[in-house]
Amino acid sequence: MPQTSFIIRTGGAGLYEFTEEVTGWVADAGGQEGLCTLFLRHTSASLLIQENADPDVRRDLDAYFARLVPRADTPEMDYLTHRCEGPDDMPAHIKAALLPVSLSIPVVQGRLGLGTWQGIYLFEHRDAPHRREVLAHIGG
Repeated sequence: MPQTSFIIRTGGAGLYEFTEEVTGWVADAGGQEGLCTLFLRHTSASLLIQENADPDVRRDLDAYFARLVPRADTPEMDYLTHRCEGPDDMPAHIKAALLPVSLSIPVVQGRLGLGTWQGIYLFEHRDAPHRREVLAHIGG
C-alpha cells in the first residue's frame, strides 16, 4: 500500500493548491482502484476540495472565514482565552475545527476521481508562513 507525505510551505493565511503533486504521486503508485486518503498533521490549517478554475473562489472563501471567525484582537472575539500564540492562533483552531483535516478521494483507473474544476487545497489559517505536512495513503 503506497504511502508518502507532501510538504506545503505557506506564505501565511490562504488556500494553497497541491492537486498536481497528489495526482502525480497517484499515477506513479500504479494502482488502478482504491482510495487515496490525505491527512493534515496540524491543528491550525485544513484540507479542502474546492473549485480551482476561478481565483475569486479562493478570495471569497478567505473573506468569508475571516468574517466568520475574526482575529482574537477584534472586539467580537473578546471571549477567547487562548491567546498565548498570538491573535490569529485560536481563530485558526476554530476554523480547523469547522473544516476537515482529512480527505478521501477515490482512485479510478489509476487516477484521482476528482470532478471538473475540483482541486485539492491546504487552507492555512495562520498569518505567518508555515511548513505543513500532509500524509497520503492509497488503500485497496
